[in-house]
Amino acid sequence: MRPFFGLLGREPINSVSQANLTWRGCPVIPAVVQEVVMALPDVASREQWLEARVRLLAEEKEQTRRGDALNARRRELPMVRIDKDYVFDGRRGPVTLAGLFGASRQLIVQHIMFGPDWDAACPSCTNSVDELSDGLLAHLRARDTAFVLVSRAPLAKLENYRASRGWTLPWYSSYGGDFNYDFQVTLDESVPQVYYNYRPEPGLLGAGRSAEMPGHSCFLRDGNEIYHTYSTYGRGNEYTPSLYTLLDLTALGRQEAWEEPKGRAPVLHDT
Repeated sequence: MRPFFGLLGREPINSVSQANLTWRGCPVIPAVVQEVVMALPDVASREQWLEARVRLLAEEKEQTRRGDALNARRRELPMVRIDKDYVFDGRRGPVTLAGLFGASRQLIVQHIMFGPDWDAACPSCTNSVDELSDGLLAHLRARDTAFVLVSRAPLAKLENYRASRGWTLPWYSSYGGDFNYDFQVTLDESVPQVYYNYRPEPGLLGAGRSAEMPGHSCFLRDGNEIYHTYSTYGRGNEYTPSLYTLLDLTALGRQEAWEEPKGRAPVLHDT
């Protein structure tokens, strides 16, 4: 059994009482807690602070403009028709990829790290889902965008974990299907599928034969056809979740008049 060193997710193991913790069945070796002297900001007068703040504001505005341009280029990416019949297990039975859209034209899938042999989702993924609110999901639906979670663990495990966290958003199992492999969030040397973030990453397997990874994938429905428009992995997940950062991942974007390219959304929304 391979020990998991240092951290449990993002939270340090910092007390003797935690010494017997395990994660995914592996013993956790507590991290050594060491007090350090904090490097605080320099002290300045109000005038000096304001001068520095105005300089930084100019950089922030430039970054915002660069972000808008990058989002426009993301919306200009081509899209790929989905030809495979993906089927997921849901609370009400099997659901196709088209079924995940509900009445919406767009779909965002958050790939949650939860392997078939795990008893809990990854701590970092759990933290991100904790931040999702019913209000956020309602605002996404108002802009014709559905949001769901997908993991490879069997549905019974997902339902048990969801109940333990008090989550209400839809969570589907891709267990036994190709979805996780095709969208590069399950690495498995037996398939073989060892790509992550658009490059081969066999080292992520570690000592195991398979590994689960995080990501977000976006889809667009046009009539009876479904298209894959975008996926982001690794640190690309850090900019979610919020209404605008999620919509910025999609082909239709925020659906506001100022966005490029024009003519993407049938209904424009005010900022």
